[in-house]
Amino acid sequence: MISIRINGQEISVPKEMTIMEAARSRNISIPNLCYLKNVHQFGACRICVVEVKGAKTLQASCMTNVSQGMEIFTNSDKVRKARKVLYELLLSDHPKDCLSCKRNLSCELQELGKTLGVTQTRFEGERIEHGNDSCAAITRDMSKCILCRRCVTVCNQIQGVGILNAQNRGFNTVISPAMDLALGTVNCAFCGQCTIVCPVGALRETSSTGAVWEAINNPKKRVIVQVAPAIRVAIGEEFGFEPGSRVTGKLAHALRLLGFDDIFDTNFTADLTIMEEGTELLERIENVVLKKGNATLPMITSCSPGWIKYIEHKYPDNLNNLSSCKSPHTMLGALAKSYYANKISTDPKDIFVVSVMPCTAKKYEISREEMKNDGLANVDVVITTRELAEMIREAGIDFKTLEDEDFDSPLGMSSGAADIFGLTGGVMEAALRTVYELVTGREIPFDELHVTPIVGLDQVKSASIKIENPISAYAFLDGVTVNVAVTSGLKGAKILMTQIANGESPYHFIEVMGCPGGCITGGGQPRSDDLDVRAKRLRGLYTEDESKVLRKSHENPFVQSLYSDFLGHPGSHISHDLLHTTYTKRGRFN
Repeated sequence: MISIRINGQEISVPKEMTIMEAARSRNISIPNLCYLKNVHQFGACRICVVEVKGAKTLQASCMTNVSQGMEIFTNSDKVRKARKVLYELLLSDHPKDCLSCKRNLSCELQELGKTLGVTQTRFEGERIEHGNDSCAAITRDMSKCILCRRCVTVCNQIQGVGILNAQNRGFNTVISPAMDLALGTVNCAFCGQCTIVCPVGALRETSSTGAVWEAINNPKKRVIVQVAPAIRVAIGEEFGFEPGSRVTGKLAHALRLLGFDDIFDTNFTADLTIMEEGTELLERIENVVLKKGNATLPMITSCSPGWIKYIEHKYPDNLNNLSSCKSPHTMLGALAKSYYANKISTDPKDIFVVSVMPCTAKKYEISREEMKNDGLANVDVVITTRELAEMIREAGIDFKTLEDEDFDSPLGMSSGAADIFGLTGGVMEAALRTVYELVTGREIPFDELHVTPIVGLDQVKSASIKIENPISAYAFLDGVTVNVAVTSGLKGAKILMTQIANGESPYHFIEVMGCPGGCITGGGQPRSDDLDVRAKRLRGLYTEDESKVLRKSHENPFVQSLYSDFLGHPGSHISHDLLHTTYTKRGRFN
């Protein structure tokens, strides 16, 4: 510990702290823009400058460490004037179309102006002309970019993809892929983590709300909506709820008020995914143990489209490791336009499926040719959690006061295992609950069904489960120890994929989610300055799971009926046609 003075107050702080951290430890707020705790520390904006006695210039508090006897002034006249000038210089090359900007009233640059007391801009000069770059998932408007480089840090250091960097120098600097190529032409995974951290409107999901409103207002269309598990513990934040609040019933009610014809739950096909994926895993292990034929292990989950695009670019020779299962929402779309269309005597061409997802990569996923059956896209439009919140506000719905309602049958019933699909380790835990019980006839031997070694937010987690006294059909597994691993974030995926590529992987089954923490912090989720937001959303989904009577996918009665009435059995011919897919080898860089 060392002694310093901040604004005349003597305090003791650890010597490793920066000035900003030291000030925050005493509830002294220093305005800042580019800084993100535990994510990005670069000092690009200089808004956080402070006066340090004896220093020739003002110091960036996010980059300057404290030292013994340091005297700091965070709000001197010199500091306040400098911040205002720095802010006005940022505005001199920034559009003033705030009222029509998607980030209006949620823009960090706009909020900073209020904090600094800036009421006018005195500087106007040459402006850089930038065109918009829009692909299915993400839209870039570089005219609004303030060069904070948060997106660069997330793309390179957090996700390890590395397609965004500063190009050119000085006044001509732009944040983009190499040679200012369009996002849609490079090896972007479309994870959308850059849209989460962008403080302004320079990076955002490509809007699809217009297409949804058009479909709802088309009397010839039957519009089906489905919501991913992670939505129910996040969308409440858009309406003043604490992060992690479970608003499942209000969500179903809001969707009905918006005018959707059928309110389904992606959780239903999360349960279905476990049946298909679990069967596929057992077949692969059986082929290896009994040497019955070629089978690739470890098998890797295929729910995350960002992860799928990443492996297609980076590890195209390992695509056979992927489960062939489609992601749950495209499964539901395929069933809506086959099984459900037949059930309600409707032409599949007149059914319009909307998926509400925590993910920007899902927008890209539905454009893939593999996600079609009989020439029809499984899902017609994907909107993010943030976009659904926009629609609810636009419709004048008071979300907070809504009564709870239920999802519609038959594609709205789910088990607790499906709820935890939205968090890292959840797909693996759901799969193990079912596979272990199908093999042994007993519940998996962990506390409250939770496979504790893979619970939590660590980047890579693993567990080993020994099969003992299986039922006769699985006698070949007696004594076999199944090794599993879980990771979230593409940087974590690289760790496990390097082992596989080198022939050193000890695992039979691996879960990969493209975003750190899983879908709870997907690229389309509400932005939050709560440092515990991941943990709170994670707890919310585990609580949702624990509140259910049915907590194992194979116990879902509607899934059982679907197999008996339509699919036959997991892995059947019709299941493979509707619920499974193939993958594409892509170039390393584009």
